[in-house]
Amino acid sequence: MRTSRGERLFYVCNYAVLAVSGFLAVFPFFYILSVSLTPYVEVIRHGGFIIIPRHITFEAYRQLFENSEIPRAFLNSLFITGTSTLLGLVLTTMLAYGLAKKTLPGRKVILLVLLFTIFFSGGLIPQYLLMKWLGLLNTYTVLILSGTVSVFNTFVMKGFFENMPEGLEEAALIDGATELQTLRKIILPLSKPVMATIGLFYAVGHWNSFFEAVLYVRDTAKHPLQPVLQKMLMVPDASEIMGNIEDYVPSEALKMAAVVVTIFPILIVYPFLQQHFTKGVLLGSIKG
Repeated sequence: MRTSRGERLFYVCNYAVLAVSGFLAVFPFFYILSVSLTPYVEVIRHGGFIIIPRHITFEAYRQLFENSEIPRAFLNSLFITGTSTLLGLVLTTMLAYGLAKKTLPGRKVILLVLLFTIFFSGGLIPQYLLMKWLGLLNTYTVLILSGTVSVFNTFVMKGFFENMPEGLEEAALIDGATELQTLRKIILPLSKPVMATIGLFYAVGHWNSFFEAVLYVRDTAKHPLQPVLQKMLMVPDASEIMGNIEDYVPSEALKMAAVVVTIFPILIVYPFLQQHFTKGVLLGSIKG
């Protein structure tokens, strides 16, 4: 089918806008990576603005992992993110699976209470007092439990479960399976798209978590990456000039290297979940 001149013009404009938008989205990440890999001599030669470095050095990353809090904070973030994401997936799945049952006693009341928490929260001071009363301040537990279950993610997964054919569960119950066995052997294997989507939501949220660590944890040895990165970015000069200027790593290179280290794990995980991401959101949002 031949396209008209107006349609071709529309496609050209559309692709141009997408290309510019993609460039504007990718360029900051590319610039950060370039600055972190550029020797200081080349930075001076080009007036401080580098897009494609002619020579590459990993000196900023070496100093970052040898002389800073980044390695410990990186391990803290991995532990907190992994534990909280796994716990959040388990609790969200159990809650959403129960709420997907229309025969659940008090279902409408529970849904109303959960919906209420989306629009209204208890406030910052009550949350802090609760954590203090539970004895969780200055522990890893408070970082793991903060935001473990998201009501939004629960509703997305609930909608996904409601879209599944009822005959699957009925057949399993007829064969003598319990509700837990039905969930584990039938429902969960078919729920990979929504599980990947919710897991990515939880992982990104906990990996980028900053406020909880600053509010609840005073021991800097237990801080995840984000507070450490913020403290590093606020330091005017995070390096010292060595004898040879070619070995000098400016503070900007260290800061950019820290940013790259922070976003690298998410960039690695996302491509493996991308194929399930869109499908999981769409399937979980058809019914509410």
